[in-house]
Amino acid sequence: MSNEVVAFAGFAALFALMILRVPIGIAMGLVGIGGFGAIVGMKPALNLLAQSPIRTVTDFNLTLIPFFILMGVLATNSGMSRELFRTGRAWLGSFKGGLGLASVGACAGFAAICGSSVATAATMTKIAYPEMKRAGYPDDAATGIVAAGGTLGILIPPSVVLAVYGFITEQDVGVLFVAGVVPGLLAVLMYMATVRIAYGATLPAGEPFTLREALASLRGVWAVILLFAAVVLSIYLGIVTATEAAAAGAFLTAVIGFLRGRLTLSTLMSSLVEALRTSVAIYTILIGAILFGYFLAITRVPQELTTFLTELGLGRYGTLLLILLVFMILGMFLDAMAMIILMVPIVFPVILELGFDPIWFGVIIVMTVELGLITPPVGMNVYVINSIASRVSLPTIFKGVLPFVLADVLRLILLIAFPALVLFLPGSME
Repeated sequence: MSNEVVAFAGFAALFALMILRVPIGIAMGLVGIGGFGAIVGMKPALNLLAQSPIRTVTDFNLTLIPFFILMGVLATNSGMSRELFRTGRAWLGSFKGGLGLASVGACAGFAAICGSSVATAATMTKIAYPEMKRAGYPDDAATGIVAAGGTLGILIPPSVVLAVYGFITEQDVGVLFVAGVVPGLLAVLMYMATVRIAYGATLPAGEPFTLREALASLRGVWAVILLFAAVVLSIYLGIVTATEAAAAGAFLTAVIGFLRGRLTLSTLMSSLVEALRTSVAIYTILIGAILFGYFLAITRVPQELTTFLTELGLGRYGTLLLILLVFMILGMFLDAMAMIILMVPIVFPVILELGFDPIWFGVIIVMTVELGLITPPVGMNVYVINSIASRVSLPTIFKGVLPFVLADVLRLILLIAFPALVLFLPGSME
């Protein structure tokens, strides 16, 4: 069989396994080894299977993933998410739609110490959704705000998805984190504007707070500010690498939790177990992706795709739009991590051939993946919220996120039109 036929059979097998609900990491690993063996022979393929997992789990640059995951779990178990919402409500709650604004702000703050969209959405559903319901918010608005706010978890640094993109494309993860700061802040402002424009006239105002109460609420979020500064600012200033910042962030989160009496040895152990489970799941996907990547390399699919797309005559931005549309469509069926790991190795050579900045593209593609988290039929954040607020139907939640999807599309257009919004801060690091 020709390499093209094997490649087509491999993709067909991969999607068939995914339809059968085989975990994406296992599916990519099976197809990668099977396809590599079909072309080169099973002995080299089995040697690859023996070596790749060890190389992946012992890669120093990837150790930042479990550290950032642990940091987010410890922050959740230390009650930092509840304090963020309380502070947001103190400053913004008295406005019309103020609890919605506070929820977006709390999601942004938690994203700065978590790095996971699903974790951000789940945590804020437990905290912000009941408060909004008690205040008289309709279900679509309350759940839509939390679902959209949760997507900030994979853009505002530290972001596990950006870290994985950096590993796959061999880009500096610290630079990627810094590049996500301005787009992340822009997302927060646009989401808040969306709350006001789409729902502000119908949402009730919260209880008024005095300036003294608002200032007093800041005492509860000093830990979040310290952690964000310890991670992102230290990377920006070149004091530490991203991996060192991740380790320091996890350690500081644990120390702060113990000093404030929010963590115990029992809570610490349960946090370690939870972080381990999540890390193992991510490493399984990474190992599968690496094995699948060897299969792609030997079939020359990325090179053939690069030639095909560049010869379509669509121009740089036309080809970019086509790639983003593919990601948006896949986002309706795959989760964020699976999309990044499966598709980036295929399209990245095209992006380089077209002359786009790889750091800029990393932020753009993560923003595109964000859309998949809140669009039907498989919006991961929507399903997470539905599993917690089970009495709210999926169509109601999808209706609530629609204005935020439009805001995301507008933000994507802005960052494509003005790449300096992404590249300004990374450029100042040099």
